Amino acid sequence: MKPLDIIKKYYTEGSDLYNILLTHSLSVAERAKEIALMHPEWALDERFVYEAALVHDIGVVLTDAPKIRCFGEYPYICHGYLGAEIMRKEGFEKHALVCERHTGMGLTREWILRKKIPIPPQDMLPETLEEKLVCFSDKFFSKSKPGRVKTIKQIEKQLSKHGDGSASRFEEMVKLFLG
Repeated sequence: MKPLDIIKKYYTEGSDLYNILLTHSLSVAERAKEIALMHPEWALDERFVYEAALVHDIGVVLTDAPKIRCFGEYPYICHGYLGAEIMRKEGFEKHALVCERHTGMGLTREWILRKKIPIPPQDMLPETLEEKLVCFSDKFFSKSKPGRVKTIKQIEKQLSKHGDGSASRFEEMVKLFLG
């Protein structure tokens, strides 16, 4: 799999959005790689983790998020499942699951229905260590503020506003990945 080739199919190389996505995704991929190297006992598929981190946000191109130069028709919350659709179309189911399950700290069917979020009503929670690692690493980097690395406290505060269990899932992953 060549993640950059897939990204270039959906993004204009050199555009602001392409550069924002690539900067963010490379940061996430490097953080995930760094954490994976801290845990050789898990025998993670490091190549898959890196690839999945590069494409985890591929669906943002279809959303309406002007701050990051996205002018699509869907709300930003939809980017995970939209990215999953793209990756399935490209023939990469495992990568699609990372796209689908990384939003927030994963989304529950109950929360999607209660909040009337316009995405398929199903549990979209990261399951494998690789999925969890990309999801966790993603939280440290903002697409709207490239180059900034969030602290654990900042992430916890941000996630606690949603009241959907994201903050507690993040805390569990802090213990899992950083001890």
